[in-house]
Amino acid sequence: MRTPQRRRPSPSAIGERVRQLRIARGLTQTELGLGRFTKEYVSQIERGRARPAPAALDWLAERLGTSKMFLETGLSSSDHERTMGLISRAEAAVAAREFEDALTCLEGVGPLTQGLEPEAALRAMLTSASAKSELGSVKEALELLEQAGDLVESDAFSDVDRANVLFHKGQCRYRLSSIPTAVTLLTEALELMRHTELVDERLRSRILRWRSRCYRRQRDWEAARGDVEAALEVAEQLDDRDALAHGYFQASIIAERNGQWVLARSYAERAKALYEEQDDRVNVGRLLNNLGGLTFLLGDPEEAVRLLKTAFSVALEVGSEPDAAQAVSSLAQVHLRTGEVELAEEQARHALTLLEGRVDFLDEQGNVQLVLGRALLEQGRLDEAEQAIATSEATFEQLSSASHRAAAWIAQAELSIRRSDQEKALRLYRRAAETLQDVRF
Repeated sequence: MRTPQRRRPSPSAIGERVRQLRIARGLTQTELGLGRFTKEYVSQIERGRARPAPAALDWLAERLGTSKMFLETGLSSSDHERTMGLISRAEAAVAAREFEDALTCLEGVGPLTQGLEPEAALRAMLTSASAKSELGSVKEALELLEQAGDLVESDAFSDVDRANVLFHKGQCRYRLSSIPTAVTLLTEALELMRHTELVDERLRSRILRWRSRCYRRQRDWEAARGDVEAALEVAEQLDDRDALAHGYFQASIIAERNGQWVLARSYAERAKALYEEQDDRVNVGRLLNNLGGLTFLLGDPEEAVRLLKTAFSVALEVGSEPDAAQAVSSLAQVHLRTGEVELAEEQARHALTLLEGRVDFLDEQGNVQLVLGRALLEQGRLDEAEQAIATSEATFEQLSSASHRAAAWIAQAELSIRRSDQEKALRLYRRAAETLQDVRF
C-alpha cells in the first residue's frame, strides 16, 4: 500500500487564522514576528505559502494568545472537548443500536472532513457510516468510507485503522449484495492485520464473521464454517460474550443450511442465552425467528408459529421493521407449507410493505416474493403467481447466490406443470439442478 505524506491542516487555513488573530490583537506582521520571524515570513504564512514547523506554531500560538490546536483546526479547547464528547456519544449510540440518535450527535460536530484532527475525523466517519448502513442508506455510508479510505492512507494511521475501514466497506458491499467485492475487501483487511505488529483481535473476529456470511451466500460451506470456527476461537480467548453470541448465531445458520437441524438449534439456543445475558433484545428477536424456522423443520408447526409471533412482537418492541418483516415472512412460509395459503399471501404482502425501499434486504424481499408467488399458485391464480415469481427471480438476479435463483426456477417449473407445459417445466428443473451441482463433470 502506498504511504503518502501525513495529512496536515491546510497552510491557507492556518495562515488565515494567524492573520485574523494578529489584526484582532492590533499587531503588525513585524511586531508579531518579534525578531524571531521576519515580516516577509509572517506574510508568507498568512498567505498560505509557508507552513510553520510545530515549534514555530507553538510560538505563534503563544504570541497570539491562543492554542496550537486552534491554529490547526479552528477549534478552541472547549469546542474540541464538546466535539470529542459528541463523537463519543455517537459511538455509544451505535453500540446501543440507537442509530438515529448517533447521526443526531454527529450533526452537532459539523462537516466530518473539515476542522477535525485526523483521528477524530476517522472515528466520526466510521460511526456515521455504521449508522447510515444500519438504517438502509448503504450507498451514503460507502461514500463516507471512500473518504475514510483516503484519510487512513496517511502514515498517521496504522494498518489496523486501514483494516477497520476495509471491514466497514466489506459490510456495506455485503448489504448491497456485491458478495465477491465484499470477500476481497474483508480478505484484504485480514491480510493487513496479519502483517502488523498491532493487535485488535475483536476486529479480526468481526471480519471473520462477516466473511463467513459472504461464503455462505456463495455456498462455500467449508470456508464459511472455517471462518466462524476461527471467530469463535478468538471470542473464547477474549471471553467476549457478544462475539461468542454472534459466532454461534452464524454457526447455527450454516448448520441449518446443511440440513443439520438439531445442531443448528443447539447453536441458536446458545446464542440466544448469551444475547439474553446481555439484554440484547434485537438479537434475541432474531434468534427467536431462527428458532421458529428450525422448530418447524423439526416437525412442530404450532410451536414454530408461537416463536415466530414472539419474534415479531420483539421486533416491534425494539422498532426494527426489517426484523419484523423477516418474522412475518417466516410465518408466511409456515402457513404456506401447512396449507393456509390465503393467510400466507396476506403475511407475504405485509412483509413486502415493511421491506419497501430496503436495498440491503434484497435476499429477504426475493424470498417473500417467492412465498407470495407460491401462495397465489396454490390458489390457482396463475397469472398473478407468474408475476410474483418473476419479480422474485429479478430480485435474486441481484444476489450472488445460485440457490436463490434455483428456488425461483423450481417455482416457475411448478407453475409450468399447472399449465400443462411439461417440456418447459423439465428445462427449468434441469437448470435449477445444474446450478446447484458442485461438480458437473
